[in-house]
Amino acid sequence: MRLLLTSAGVRNASIHRALVDLLGKPIAESSALCIPTASYAHPMVGPGEGPWRFISGRSEGPMVDLGWKSVGVLELTALPSIDDDLWVPLVRETDVLLVGGGDALYLCHWMRESGLADLIPTLGGTVWVGLSAGSMVLTPRIGEDFVQWRPPTGDDSTLGVVDFSIFPHLAPDGMPGNSMAEAEGWAAGISEPGYAMDDETAIKVVDGTVEVVSEGQWRHFASS
Repeated sequence: MRLLLTSAGVRNASIHRALVDLLGKPIAESSALCIPTASYAHPMVGPGEGPWRFISGRSEGPMVDLGWKSVGVLELTALPSIDDDLWVPLVRETDVLLVGGGDALYLCHWMRESGLADLIPTLGGTVWVGLSAGSMVLTPRIGEDFVQWRPPTGDDSTLGVVDFSIFPHLAPDGMPGNSMAEAEGWAAGISEPGYAMDDETAIKVVDGTVEVVSEGQWRHFASS
């Protein structure tokens, strides 16, 4: 699986070019499935308008509204109650999974419960585009700073598809939001390498090779 891990979607030309490169063809010729599940457990999103905005392409993070050949919805909380034959072939045939933001641990829980987490290693030709929690869920852990919904395991571990953690929505110096000082504190609390990145930054991962794609601000933290 090829990864484009964003803080806030495909917000600039550099991230857009990276996406097209990962797809290997134009967006207009590519099929997509969007996954809104993470939004339900986050107090700033929750059920209701937030998931609808993401699915309909009306959210602030450009994802669904990029001009795909087709877009469908994959709701992870529904998958355990239906036959695999109804959704696994659909995922295998889709070019890109667009994974929305919200609560990373809630998303991780339902990726495991639904079986999508087990399917990921077999999706070699699929592109994963994550937004905030949709990116963080593929890391080894999110750090206690980002824990809100607490999973049955009680910890902050996620899927570990990549070997680094992500601190998203880094704010410009002096602006409200996640500061660099907060990112430094977050990095000190995790054992893995990590990246703090603003909303104009993404991380591209192909066959284990990591490339930062940015028109903004970011910082790499070595493992502690």
